[in-house]
Amino acid sequence: MLLFLGIPAAAVAVGAFEKSSGSGYTMSNVDTATSGVYLRGFENSIKLSLITAIVPAVAGTFIAYAVHTSRGSALRRAIVTASGVFANFGGIPLAFLFIASIGSSTALVNNWTRDIGLSLYPTFDLYTFAGVALVYMYFQLPLMVLVTLPAFEGLRASWHEAAENLGARSWQYWRYVGIPVLLPSLLGSSLLLFGSALSAYATADALTDGTLALTPLQIGTFLNGNVIAGAQNVGKALALGLVVIVAVVMSFYILLQRRATRWLR
Repeated sequence: MLLFLGIPAAAVAVGAFEKSSGSGYTMSNVDTATSGVYLRGFENSIKLSLITAIVPAVAGTFIAYAVHTSRGSALRRAIVTASGVFANFGGIPLAFLFIASIGSSTALVNNWTRDIGLSLYPTFDLYTFAGVALVYMYFQLPLMVLVTLPAFEGLRASWHEAAENLGARSWQYWRYVGIPVLLPSLLGSSLLLFGSALSAYATADALTDGTLALTPLQIGTFLNGNVIAGAQNVGKALALGLVVIVAVVMSFYILLQRRATRWLR
């Protein structure tokens, strides 16, 4: 933790306040990173992360519940295995998949829809904010299924039976037992999705070629050497901003996970 997280994070934090000349410290890097196009990058990144966390969180919760209550063990294993594969499928290959499917007038899906009298292109533009959000959900949704299933497995059948014996209806069981027990896990999983989307880089870069203002892409331009003279450390200030956001998110995630694990023991 110290070697691969602590020391690099400390180096970024120090570099964010260093002058480009290397002598002395300044707040100009942070001021630049929190204004203009860089501020818009933070806003777009947070908005994109919220959208691609909330929508898959809701859909993934219902899918995970359906998998949990499914009587077919083969179906359950297939969905869990597929979710594990899709949750780790991203970057350039994922971007190419969507480009080949709906990214142009001659793309595969667009050809199919045109044959049946529908036209997706150019009604839906894959290379915009909405397009990036759609692609992110491809790996966010199965990730939500994976991290939510253990929470449903923690719901004991005896709790439901006890509620029924006491005269509770199904909605009352979920209102007073099921949802309160699941809520910390569901909120924690949503925060995990938020952090995953916030740090994603390669997929958005391949789709937009850096034209969409997102903080990870802006940091990438500094790593590639596309910097203005005297602004070399602005990239470190941007990285520090992401570190702070992720640290706050993960702090809440850890607290929620501690509360959730009480019911899984």
